[in-house]
Amino acid sequence: MLLVLCGSALVAGLILSESSLGTAAAVLPVFVLLAGVNSPLVFPRSIDSLEAQRRSAADGRPVVFWRPGCKYCIRLRIRLGRSARRLHWVNIWRDPAGAATVRAANDGNETVPTVFAAGRPHVNPTAAWVREQLSRSV
Repeated sequence: MLLVLCGSALVAGLILSESSLGTAAAVLPVFVLLAGVNSPLVFPRSIDSLEAQRRSAADGRPVVFWRPGCKYCIRLRIRLGRSARRLHWVNIWRDPAGAATVRAANDGNETVPTVFAAGRPHVNPTAAWVREQLSRSV
């Protein structure tokens, strides 16, 4: 919401200063796109890593560690479509334990998306592979 408000203020400033209307018209969609990409609405509700691991142990569904603004996370989410809601999502920027889990799996790097399926990490897997793991779950 903040990105949309900032973009709107910038566009209003451009229009009031009598700058190019084309520039103003191009700026607002960029801010709206940035807001959409960073929106929590794009991803299912995140939970903490301990809860995700507990749920995964119970139902066998993979855990996806992600962070806002990551183009690879967004690509995976979009390609998964509706099946993404069946996964357990952990935002590593909101969960220090989740970030530590990702670093432990990736030689100290916070490389996302990192998907844990059957207790094993997989970095930047394809959506088809993730769907296959979902089909194996309870």
